[in-house]
Amino acid sequence: MSDEAFEALCFANDFFTLERTREGEIIVHAPAAAAAGDGNAEIIYQLRAWWKTHRRGRVFDSSTGFFLVDSSMLNPDAAYLLPKTMKGVDRDAIDHFLYRCPDFVIEVLSKSDRLSEAKAKMERWIENGAALGWLIDPYKRRVFVYAPGEQTATITGKSIQGTGPIDGFTLDLAEVWNCYEI
Repeated sequence: MSDEAFEALCFANDFFTLERTREGEIIVHAPAAAAAGDGNAEIIYQLRAWWKTHRRGRVFDSSTGFFLVDSSMLNPDAAYLLPKTMKGVDRDAIDHFLYRCPDFVIEVLSKSDRLSEAKAKMERWIENGAALGWLIDPYKRRVFVYAPGEQTATITGKSIQGTGPIDGFTLDLAEVWNCYEI
């Protein structure tokens, strides 16, 4: 399926989310559960607030698709692209899935996700050019940190500090964890 046909399929079926693997397999995702939606909103809120302190690059949410060099189309729960990565993106391009890999991605584990598959997706992001990725597991209150050429680190605690493309960003994990409580 061509990129254009896949994008048209996604736009015609906006009641669920589609991704395409590098092998061409189409993955269907159901809408997020309440806790996941609240947690994702908190993450986007914090990332966007940090962005407003410098207003460089762009922040994207989970409804944004990215065509990657390996021919997959993935959508992270949150993403940040540096100004240099946005270079050459014109008005027409922002009305479509971007042919760019985010410099920073966040994926949030949901109850229906398999940890092994989520970790494999994080590895795809790094292989396609992401400089930093966080896989957030709100159920075990931990964050797996991915970066090219580095071993995956596991962070626990009330916050996580950004490096590289998001130097200066601190994600208040305590606020994220609160989204999964009643």
